[in-house]
Amino acid sequence: MDQVEFRDVSFAHPGRGRLLDTFTLSVGAGEVLALVGASGAGKTTALKLVNRMLLPNAGEVRVQGRSTREWDPIRLRRSVGYVIQDVGLFPHLTIADNIAVVPRLERWPVDRVSARVNELLQLIGLPSEAARWPDELSGGQRQRVGVARALAVDPPVLLMDEPFGALDPVTRRQLQLEFRRIQDRLHKTVMLVTHDMTEAIALADRIGVMDDGRLIWSGRADDIFSADDPRVRQLVEAASPPSRGRTHA
Repeated sequence: MDQVEFRDVSFAHPGRGRLLDTFTLSVGAGEVLALVGASGAGKTTALKLVNRMLLPNAGEVRVQGRSTREWDPIRLRRSVGYVIQDVGLFPHLTIADNIAVVPRLERWPVDRVSARVNELLQLIGLPSEAARWPDELSGGQRQRVGVARALAVDPPVLLMDEPFGALDPVTRRQLQLEFRRIQDRLHKTVMLVTHDMTEAIALADRIGVMDDGRLIWSGRADDIFSADDPRVRQLVEAASPPSRGRTHA
């Protein structure tokens, strides 16, 4: 079953032009789909519709087979991990407590929370950082903690909005490889928004190209090099062909 579906979805803020226009797309279980396109193409709007930060004006968004209108918003958001560019860690909480926020909201027993935090710190390669504060970590380390926090209650769907965009190129590449390692182990359904076509090709199983609120191309990452649409080719030509270099845990 597809974990996320957009069915002829349109969205606009009152008095403004459409940000999405009859947008149709599905993301299968365990698939990494990257949305690419120019600023204002509608990529982040699509993510916000998945976790019901926005509701469509027309059409339907479905998560795990249910319309987002049928979900309780809090239950939905706790079923969908969200990783953003500036991480958004709570500065007054330790790394362990940041990761533990949602499990505690879900009223997990203390020992279960502790075990989950330790498991995730191992997963992201920061097992000794539990007692540190966010401002004591590097940008790359904070981004790893952001991923761990999004995974804390083991959501089936993960949304990532330019998660590595603010990092230097070396750190960005390291975290891309780390993401592939984690994904090869966990097989989450991932929607990734990026302006970087090289990143999309390296990380995604499938790519959706957006322009002016519409999906203009969708297909396997490797197939985008043969796309005929000139708007897609312009994006591809701006990217240097990367090694997909996936690691396996």
